[in-house]
Amino acid sequence: MKHISPNSVAADSPARAPTRRALAKQQTRLKVLAAARRLFSEQGYEGATIRDIASAAGMSTGAVFANFTDKSDLFREIMIDDIEALIASMREAAERGRNVEDGLLKMFMAGYTFYKTRLQLARAAFSVSWDKDGGPTLRGLPNNVTMQDLFTESLANAVTRGELSQEAEVKLRSQMLFDTYLSNFPQAIFEGWSLDALQARARDQIRILLAGARRG
Repeated sequence: MKHISPNSVAADSPARAPTRRALAKQQTRLKVLAAARRLFSEQGYEGATIRDIASAAGMSTGAVFANFTDKSDLFREIMIDDIEALIASMREAAERGRNVEDGLLKMFMAGYTFYKTRLQLARAAFSVSWDKDGGPTLRGLPNNVTMQDLFTESLANAVTRGELSQEAEVKLRSQMLFDTYLSNFPQAIFEGWSLDALQARARDQIRILLAGARRG
């Protein structure tokens, strides 16, 4: 008798369509996320309560808790979605750079411009202090690791093109660039700096961080 492995059966079996219950749960989750995003944007993290979010979504608080552990879990999900969109924007910006310095500057500005249109959410994201039970810090989200990799990729490409020296210490400089990118957010979202002022500051910072790495 021919042996049929479970993997073969799975491969030959047609994909099952989502059940009505699964679709309803997904729709509920999307409604809650949309309502939460709107309220966090209008009222900030502290101002928006689970009760308010449930009411805005036309749901019970029980329906919210059936999909999310607590408010921090809900907020974290929104931040993950935003970071995914931001990474795509920063990657596209880097590809438009005329050289490594210009590409890095465009990446910085893509981030500041992105959050300038979401000030309440941005302020909440950088103000909320996650404890060990509330989830990881925003800095530690997997998407943020991917964002840091963009800086590493930009520097590595510059080394390949001959813009930067083989001894450019790509990992160290990319970490410093990422830290510098984050360090400007207080001015960007709390102190009301204009995009022009942020760009001038970021340009100077990038030049300093690339000093000594350029190919002689």
